[in-house]
Amino acid sequence: MQYTIEARPLNGVVEASSTTIEATDAREALSHFVRNNKSELVSFHRVPGRESIATVKKNDAVFLVRVYSE
Repeated sequence: MQYTIEARPLNGVVEASSTTIEATDAREALSHFVRNNKSELVSFHRVPGRESIATVKKNDAVFLVRVYSE
């Protein structure tokens, strides 16, 4: 299944980025995203439906991340 991951910095200075990842579930897609971006997962919340929300830290920046299936 394909998952789209949108990462938006919490400081709002940089625009959101989007990527698509092939994975079996949202948690696996997010794990790939975190590993590929050399970042750290701070929190992960499964929301009822097709979307999950996470917080990811990279260097000194914190990102709000939406993970949803196509």
